[in-house]
Amino acid sequence: MATDFLSKAVEALGGVDVFVTNAGICPFHAFLDMPAEVVDRTFQVNLHGAYYMVQAAANQMVKQGKGGSIVAVSSISALVGGEFQTHYTPTKAGVHSLMQSAAIALGKHNIRCNSVLPGTILTEINKDDLADTEKRDRMAARVPLGRLGEADDLAGPIVFLASDMAKYVTGAALLVDGGAFVNLQ
Repeated sequence: MATDFLSKAVEALGGVDVFVTNAGICPFHAFLDMPAEVVDRTFQVNLHGAYYMVQAAANQMVKQGKGGSIVAVSSISALVGGEFQTHYTPTKAGVHSLMQSAAIALGKHNIRCNSVLPGTILTEINKDDLADTEKRDRMAARVPLGRLGEADDLAGPIVFLASDMAKYVTGAALLVDGGAFVNLQ
């Protein structure tokens, strides 16, 4: 499936120089009664999907012989836990680790592999969870920049990592969280 998707992209665009993997789901659920189906689906989408798409993109880049850049959208959850995210956090840690290992495996092909680790970004993944305005305000108050992220807050960091401005950056992880991770006080 990943190779089919990539074949269509190559046909339409002429090749793959940059690839960004961004799929993710997080159906919030308590740990003790987490249904196996929720765990399996979360791993399939978040980790297995990223793995196979990165592999397909890397194979195409190697075939083209020009190198390239792969950026994976992981999560701040790769570094910290979440009570209702016990199935999500290990997948995002896995995506981050995948980029580190892929950086080693693909460096000889001049393919750079990096990840961005967004904090709470207002998207469909957390729309229901953040519908509670008190919770949303509490979460925003913990962020030094005073707000939750928006999807376009990721664009600049991803473009940077994909571009030649980052031509000597591989295996790196860039937090895009408004300072949330460092605000432990």
